[in-house]
Amino acid sequence: MLQDLENLVELQVADKEILRLKEEVAALPKRVAVIENKLAATKANLEKAKASAKADEAARKKYEAAILDVQGKISKYRDQSLAVKTNDQYKALMQEIQFAEQEIRAHEDKILDLMVNAESREKDVKAAEAELKAETAEIEREKEQARQRTVEDEKLLAEWNAKRDKLRAGVSPDTLRHYERVMKFRGSGLSEVRDQKCMTCQVMLRPQTYNDVRAGQTVIECESCQRILYFNPANEEKIERTNFTTKRRARPKVDSQQAWFYQPSFGEAGEVFLAFVNGNTSSTRRVYEMHTGRQIGDILSREGSFRLAFPEDLNGVIRLNGNWEEEEIDSWGAELPMVVLDSLLSDLAAARAESVHSSHAASAGQSSSEHPAVR
Repeated sequence: MLQDLENLVELQVADKEILRLKEEVAALPKRVAVIENKLAATKANLEKAKASAKADEAARKKYEAAILDVQGKISKYRDQSLAVKTNDQYKALMQEIQFAEQEIRAHEDKILDLMVNAESREKDVKAAEAELKAETAEIEREKEQARQRTVEDEKLLAEWNAKRDKLRAGVSPDTLRHYERVMKFRGSGLSEVRDQKCMTCQVMLRPQTYNDVRAGQTVIECESCQRILYFNPANEEKIERTNFTTKRRARPKVDSQQAWFYQPSFGEAGEVFLAFVNGNTSSTRRVYEMHTGRQIGDILSREGSFRLAFPEDLNGVIRLNGNWEEEEIDSWGAELPMVVLDSLLSDLAAARAESVHSSHAASAGQSSSEHPAVR
């Protein structure tokens, strides 16, 4: 992969982590404010409970004072009753005394109610005090954790910023400007390509564009979302391995006049696909770059079948499924069609997975046949 692309992939990881840390650091003061508001609410509940208890105490004292006042009136009425001369006057004073005694009983009933409530008020105050004490300890612990998290985040933020600066220095200025411009408006400046489409905007790519992205030798932008595209072979292999497990791979025909192979080490070209076609007295060989499908060199023709004519090319190869008319192959020109390239890559992944599965099965069979003393 192009160095610019490798650095951009890491840069986008750094940018996302920096954004996450900044948001977390910015959110921590709000979290502390919420914690303090919670404590303030508990304090308010305690003050309310105390105020209620205090109000009840004031009311009780008011009723007690009222009783003393009424008792004074009763004493006065009794003294007056000793000096009255008529029966009507006496009855009037007795009636006043009766009304006063009723008023005293009413005040006493209210005092009794307040005394009963006082027990409940006292319990409320004690409960609120206990809650405040416990919550204060918990909140102080949460605030300390928030402060520690802030310190850790700021430290990580400094490290990621330093890493980001280093990665930015490793990207060409034009590419970096484009990446940052797209990231500013779309939230990300880079997108992975998988299964011939941009994984962010989900728009399918043209075959040539897809091949170029897979090759990873140039910076290519998505025509739809303008993000810079990159290809991760590991993710493609995961898909191909999954496909292999759901469908058994067909075996290439041994006696076929056409044969396709994967060659992992073909000179300076590295990984290639080899296509051999047997004619009446000769055979031809075509070489295609594995990732892009571009043809390497010219078509080579030699006398005899391909196994006799090109033995040096068949060391360490993997036989693949592939059978197209030679006229069709000629019509492809200098590049494999995307459907052909994908078919070969998929079959290669299936062949590799099949080989691994067979190796594991053989190892398991050998282990089960060993004598227990050997294990």
